[in-house]
Amino acid sequence: MYRQRLVETAVHSDNARQLQYWLLAYHDFRQGNSHNPLQQQSAQVARWQAARLKQTHQDLYQTQGYHEGLEFLLTDLYAPAGMSHRDDNIDRVFPKMVKWLPDHQLRTLARLVELNLLTQQLDHNLASALHSHQMSAEALAVEDYCRAYRYANDQHQRLRQIELIADVGHRLDRYVRNRTLGWLLSMGRGPAEMANLQDLHSFLHRGYSAFRCMADVGTLIDRLVLREQHIMDNILAGQSQPFELPASL
Repeated sequence: MYRQRLVETAVHSDNARQLQYWLLAYHDFRQGNSHNPLQQQSAQVARWQAARLKQTHQDLYQTQGYHEGLEFLLTDLYAPAGMSHRDDNIDRVFPKMVKWLPDHQLRTLARLVELNLLTQQLDHNLASALHSHQMSAEALAVEDYCRAYRYANDQHQRLRQIELIADVGHRLDRYVRNRTLGWLLSMGRGPAEMANLQDLHSFLHRGYSAFRCMADVGTLIDRLVLREQHIMDNILAGQSQPFELPASL
């Protein structure tokens, strides 16, 4: 919808160029995926994975200091569908982003967009592997999921996904410690509604509030990363119970 605006916006730093690149890539993926015959299967895979993540990390999820942050991670950052209006708005305000935001924040936004795109691409890859091997994405069994995971053969992309989660998580933690940001988000609600950006504003405010409530985001992110790396190794090794975690994790 706003692709031409992305293309025509002048950028003057490597981080701005990275954000422009990933926004264009994500825009094109969303447009192409809207008519993809595997769109429904990809959405089913995404829902299964979100439920699996919540189950795997249930101990952390039930911890008061982590619950709100994990809820945001699993329902907002990991949100392959239903966010098209928010994503269109990010494209729409891109010229203002590169003009007013600090360069280091543009880098974080670029990583967030890359993570969102990569997550959806991986869901599509898995749905495609299920379809190619006559396995159903509906009521997905763990065994079929693991087989499709290995068939997809995208381990390098999955390692990149974990790397991005760690990087973005630590960066967001630093930002939310800035009290001025919270004040600006509170003051910006009215102008956001006037500009039809309320969904984007709500997303940012939920993220700020969720991370702000956590005492030690770094520890949470590090544990999530170690656990997901362990699970990936289990799946690739053909373990029968790949999502079981040792007590040390």
